[in-house]
Amino acid sequence: MKTIDVSQLEPCEPMERILEAIPNLQAGEYLHVLHRMEPHPLYQILTQQGYSWITQADKQPIEIYIWRSNDLAAKDKCLTLNEHR
Repeated sequence: MKTIDVSQLEPCEPMERILEAIPNLQAGEYLHVLHRMEPHPLYQILTQQGYSWITQADKQPIEIYIWRSNDLAAKDKCLTLNEHR
């Protein structure tokens, strides 16, 4: 897992940081993002680039878990985390 906190950054910078970080994910890894709002424009880009995500928007900061769509190990870790919250 890699965590980045973009909750205090100005618009555009959070998306840039996230998009810079995801190509570096290794097998079984996911990106844990702390954000101040739900980044709806990001989701379409993630889908187009082959990533999946889970968003927990019920508290602040919002937490987003991003993994490669074909990485079942990372997906399982994210789903397990979210079942226990």
